[in-house]
Amino acid sequence: MTAVQLSRRGIPSVLIDGSGRMGRGVAYATTESVHLLNVPSAKMSAWPDRPSDFAEWLGDDGTAFAERRVFGRYLESILKGAEGMRLIEGRVIGAERVGESWCLQLEQGEVLTTSAVVLASGNQAPAPLSVANGLPADLFVNNPWSDEAHEAIARVAADGGDVLVLGTGLTTIDTVLSLIAAGHRGRIVALSRRGLLPRTHAPHEPAPVERSELPSGDLVALWRWVRRRSAEVGFRGAVDSLRPHSSALWQAFGAGGERRFLRHARPWWDVHRHRIAPQIGRQLQQLVASGQLTVMAGRLQSLSDDGGELVASIRARGQDRVRDHRFGVAFNCTGPLGEMARTTDPLLRQLLADEQVRPDHLGIGLAVDERNRAGEGIWAVGPLTKGRYWEIVAVPDIRGQVADVADELARELGQ
Repeated sequence: MTAVQLSRRGIPSVLIDGSGRMGRGVAYATTESVHLLNVPSAKMSAWPDRPSDFAEWLGDDGTAFAERRVFGRYLESILKGAEGMRLIEGRVIGAERVGESWCLQLEQGEVLTTSAVVLASGNQAPAPLSVANGLPADLFVNNPWSDEAHEAIARVAADGGDVLVLGTGLTTIDTVLSLIAAGHRGRIVALSRRGLLPRTHAPHEPAPVERSELPSGDLVALWRWVRRRSAEVGFRGAVDSLRPHSSALWQAFGAGGERRFLRHARPWWDVHRHRIAPQIGRQLQQLVASGQLTVMAGRLQSLSDDGGELVASIRARGQDRVRDHRFGVAFNCTGPLGEMARTTDPLLRQLLADEQVRPDHLGIGLAVDERNRAGEGIWAVGPLTKGRYWEIVAVPDIRGQVADVADELARELGQ
């Protein structure tokens, strides 16, 4: 999206992606029809000045929750239509600032010289869980978006073993849907500390509010406002009304308030803010009602390999006793990497080590200024900037940010 915005402004660029998902990214590279967008098509345009573009491309009235792979094709069509862009399948493994330029070292040996760098790597794979140390890869899958995860799903669906999914958010739902689509008939247990599933989209009347109507700088006061407002207009209208103000509210908390949010309020915010398509919600209800899917609140105490079978010791919420449960495989669906210091991306590691960029004050992304500049001649967009904005993981948020960055680069480069 950054590259095509640069193309719009006549700025040539090189788009480098070593994931094998050029133009689609992790979420939209799925090949499974069961993986749907979490918002209707009317909100998914790649262009901030043409908000109905995706719905028109899809031939929809804006209400459909389209397949994610279809949205991936939409992004590819935009990429193919852009001019002045070179695409490179590969990874940047190092970068050096030379005068007013950057020299980028690619893993295949090529060196590129560029005027500026935009880091747009999105969410990173989850960090390994210490509780799974030493487990064989066929019993524990750390990255649910990997080829190994697809193989594990096919394997456990074929042998009918029970499955443990760590986490109960959107990644867990993707994994459960993939298991069912693969023909899995065994039991699935989804475990998290609170056992909260994302809420489902439903028709509701918009209930917009002005920024001046909202408490500022006080997490508890805002929490109470949301509860009171939800009683008046429903939680969907109340939560959605915060979206235009979310970054300003986040920044008004200050570092202490942001940390309190992450510790106490984030799970509740996530399940009410990042909702799922109605048809997915109905399917999950049926799986729970049938007993095939169990959503459990509790803590995982240990994992061990017992003769090729996974033994999970779990203490259910509110109980003192730890019980052992046996599974064929476990998937880590606790979400993407949340500690920038633990990144395995070679470019990010080198930039951090050389202090060309630095972690944000929470350590969850990169520090950027109000223009999304992460360092000298370097910008960051998307989830890498969530420490500053928090709500910067969805298309409607990112499309505006990347347009702003393209404008900034045009000014910087005198174009």
